[in-house]
Amino acid sequence: MTTPLPHPVYVIGGGPGGLAVAAALTRRGVRTVVLERADAVGASWRRHYDRLRLHTTRRLSALPGLKMPRSFGRWVARADVVRYLERYAEVHDLEIVTGVEVDRVERTPQDAEEPPTWTLYATGGRRLVASAVVVATGFNHTPRIPEWPGAEAYARTAGRELLHAAAYRTPKPYAARDVLVVGVGNTGAEIAADLAEGGAARVRLAVRTAPYIVRRSTLGWPSQRSGILARRLPVALVDAGARLAGRFLAADLSRYGMARPTGGLYARARAGAIPVQDVGLVAAVRAGRVEPVGAVTGFEDGEVLLADGSRIAPDAVIAATGYRRALEALVGHLGVLDERGRPAVRGARCAGEAPGIYFQGFTNPLSGMLRELGLDAERIARRIARTREREKRHARKKAGAKEAGVKEARGEGTRERGQAPKTARA
Repeated sequence: MTTPLPHPVYVIGGGPGGLAVAAALTRRGVRTVVLERADAVGASWRRHYDRLRLHTTRRLSALPGLKMPRSFGRWVARADVVRYLERYAEVHDLEIVTGVEVDRVERTPQDAEEPPTWTLYATGGRRLVASAVVVATGFNHTPRIPEWPGAEAYARTAGRELLHAAAYRTPKPYAARDVLVVGVGNTGAEIAADLAEGGAARVRLAVRTAPYIVRRSTLGWPSQRSGILARRLPVALVDAGARLAGRFLAADLSRYGMARPTGGLYARARAGAIPVQDVGLVAAVRAGRVEPVGAVTGFEDGEVLLADGSRIAPDAVIAATGYRRALEALVGHLGVLDERGRPAVRGARCAGEAPGIYFQGFTNPLSGMLRELGLDAERIARRIARTREREKRHARKKAGAKEAGVKEARGEGTRERGQAPKTARA
């Protein structure tokens, strides 16, 4: 009696989240294939601006199964993260297929008594059948620029440039130019500081909602560790503590044109508005090298329109306005997304309509994204491995019952050796 080999688990996305899940599954003996649309792992990290360093410490950013080298320093540079991910895939001998983009996942039609399987429709006409699917395409999937009135005409105007922050690498092309950065999340804040330090003639930062700007580390204590501790406490209690320690935790730039943030720091973080880690913005604003301005409302005649009614004429506009997850076409029809296109459940949980579909890396907690990716990877792998074992036991039991039924039908059931089989008379 033999049971067929189960279909592999497919992981969509070769970033840190996808690699961590694949490694955790491989260690548990589950065949796992990573599908990456780019030509190498860690594609989003390769595209980030050169200045970028992790805002979390090296010791708390390593994925399960491989430490980051001490030579990377406390705050790991973008290029070192890429090298680490390459090494991680090599050390764990992961099965990775690059240059493959999955367009859609469908439930495979089959017998209701059989464990569910999933068909992945990918580039090149591929149809891949999976026992489980881990969607690890992450936050930085498709750059998003708001549909500002007049934006297209502005971009076509001679001497003007409009680009998404995903296309920004270094300040060199903007030396001696007037630049507006739109968006004051971590990316926008760091690009503005980079431009100010890199020789831009003027740097302005368009702010729609004022963020909390916190020190990356205070007296050697990284803010990430505070985020880890805060996860264990009630949000209201943590916000009260943050207010008391406000002048030590968060910068006040209200004198320089940036309003004070409203709402609790941790309550906002839980809702997705994580604080900005200061890596140069506060000093640049206080020195007048970065000027906060109002939100962008549109473009007209080569100028940018701001929410306060003023108009400015920068040479370049860099939109640090985030990304779309772009999950609707991939899995939106499976009932696994909420009204905003986000995974309804994440980590080791599955939506009831889609057992075997997991989401990895769609949160950005104060405790550190890479740390949480590693923890969720282990949880997802445990869940899949346990499900796989239950399915194997069920298959063996079913095959055994079938074989016993065949023997009984042949008269080979429990009769003693040498005893003639009984025959029924009509």
